[in-house]
Amino acid sequence: MELEVLNQNGSGDSKVSLAESVFNQEFNQDLVHQLVNTYIHNSHQRTKGQKNRSAVRGGGKKPWKQKGTGRARAGTIRSPIWRGGGMTFAHTYSDIKPKKINKKMYRSAMRSIWSKLAEENKLVAVNDLKIDEPVKSSQVKTILSDLGLNTALIVLSSSNDNLNKASKNLTQCKVQTISSIDPSALIQAEKVVVTSATLEKLTEVLS
Repeated sequence: MELEVLNQNGSGDSKVSLAESVFNQEFNQDLVHQLVNTYIHNSHQRTKGQKNRSAVRGGGKKPWKQKGTGRARAGTIRSPIWRGGGMTFAHTYSDIKPKKINKKMYRSAMRSIWSKLAEENKLVAVNDLKIDEPVKSSQVKTILSDLGLNTALIVLSSSNDNLNKASKNLTQCKVQTISSIDPSALIQAEKVVVTSATLEKLTEVLS
């Protein structure tokens, strides 16, 4: 299986042979589902929650006497029907143990994903990606335009500070590395841009 390698400006440069052991494997849907489910489960920080009426600060004193005022009886200003009160059915994060997937299963699932991308012609290989100035998001837009892409996920072999900063504010472009790649983003991407170094490292890591 061969893939055309383009220059940054979109012109054809050469061709590269994709490793059969990584890019030509049968798609294992159950294993990929387990990998994505594990990744999403472990990515939750579990720091966001809500407070019920007992957890909200204040409200210890009865606002007014029970009878004689003509108003509805109230026992605390932190009642859920009061502004600033607690939540009726407050959501609290429990301490859940992270899920685990072993290395062989991870590699096999990633091989399935990369093989599916190659089968659906979603891979775009470039010789190299260079950004002169990190503040120039227009350079990233120009690269995508030259490659004929509207949206893309760029996967690098190692971190590129200039490219990360230049694409930070762009919704149509995400930059990730092999060591910290999001499998769900990889599946949902319309096109995946990889460099020659990325293909070499992928073959080394997943073979």
